[in-house]
Amino acid sequence: MHVVQSLLDIPRTCQNPDSVTCAAVYRWTHDATLAHAASWVLGRPASIVLIILVAFAIRWVVHRIIDRTVDRAEKGMLPGRLSGAQGGGRRGSQRRAQRAKSLGSLLHSISTGLIYGIATVMILAQLGVNIAPIIASAGVVGIAIGFGAQTLVKDFLSGIAMMVEDQYGVGDVVNLGTVSGTVEAIGLRVTRLRDVAGTVWYVRNGEILSVGNMSQNWARAVLDVRVGYDEDVASAERVLGEVAHTMWDDDEYRGVVIEEPEVWGVEDMTSEGVVIRVVLKTAPMQQWAVAREMRKRILNRFRHEDMSLPMSMLIRNDAPGEDLTEETEQA
Repeated sequence: MHVVQSLLDIPRTCQNPDSVTCAAVYRWTHDATLAHAASWVLGRPASIVLIILVAFAIRWVVHRIIDRTVDRAEKGMLPGRLSGAQGGGRRGSQRRAQRAKSLGSLLHSISTGLIYGIATVMILAQLGVNIAPIIASAGVVGIAIGFGAQTLVKDFLSGIAMMVEDQYGVGDVVNLGTVSGTVEAIGLRVTRLRDVAGTVWYVRNGEILSVGNMSQNWARAVLDVRVGYDEDVASAERVLGEVAHTMWDDDEYRGVVIEEPEVWGVEDMTSEGVVIRVVLKTAPMQQWAVAREMRKRILNRFRHEDMSLPMSMLIRNDAPGEDLTEETEQA
C-alpha cells in the first residue's frame, strides 16, 4: 500500500521508467517543477552522455576486433609455406596484406556508420523526438534507394565479393573480357586498368562477368615452335629440351623458372611445318620475359645446329593485352 501510495504521489510525467531523475528529485523535494527541471538539466544530458560514451566504447571494441582479424589475415594461416615453391611469396604476402587492409577499412566504415546511427536515434528519443517516423522514413528511403540505384548496389556488392575472393589485386595483369591490362586501382564501384598502349580503362565491377588473371600464384610460358617437315622431330625435341634446361640451370633465372621445363612433343601439323610445344612454369608475371628469352636462345641454337625454321612462321606480339604467343595457365 505504501508503494502504491508513493507512486500515486509522484506526478504522472515522472512515472515514466525513463524519468528516474524526475521521480527521485520529486521524492526529495515534493516540487514537481523542480523535479521536471532536474530531469532536463541532469537526467537527459546524463543519458545522452552515457549513450555517447557507450557508442564510443562499442566502436572501439568492434574496431579492435576488426584490426586483430585484419592482422591475422595479413599474416596468413600458413605464412611462407608455399612461397619458395611458387617463387612469389613476398608478392603474395603484399597482396594478402592489401586485401586485408581494404576489407578492414570497409568494415571500419560500416561499423562506425551503424553504431553512430543507432546512437543518434537514441539521443533524439531522449530529447523527446518521436523516432517512429524517422525509422519508417529510413525504411522507405532504403527501399527507394534500392530500386533507384540497383546498378550502384550491384557494383558495390561485386566489388566487395572480388576483394573477399581475391580475384585480382593492384599490379596484376588481367583480362576482363572487354579489356585487358595491368590493374592500377580497385574500388568498391570501379576497377581501373591500363592497357599495353597506355590507355586507362574504368570498368564497373557489376559488369565484370569473368576475370582472367595472368599473374596469380604462378604462370606458364607456352611456346609452340614450328620446324620444317624435312627436320627430324626427335632431334628438334631434344634441342628444345636442352635450350629450356639452359634457362633452368641459369643462375640469372633461378627463382624465375620454378619447375623443370617440359617438352610436350608434337602439338600440331600445319602447312608451315610441325608444331612442337615446350612449356616452362614461371613466377607470376615472368612468363613473357621467359618466353622472349627462350625464343632468342632457340633461334641461336637452331642456327648453330643448322636446323631450319619455316619462313612463313607467324610472329605475334607477346605483350599483355595483345595476342600472346605463349599461353598462360594459372593455378
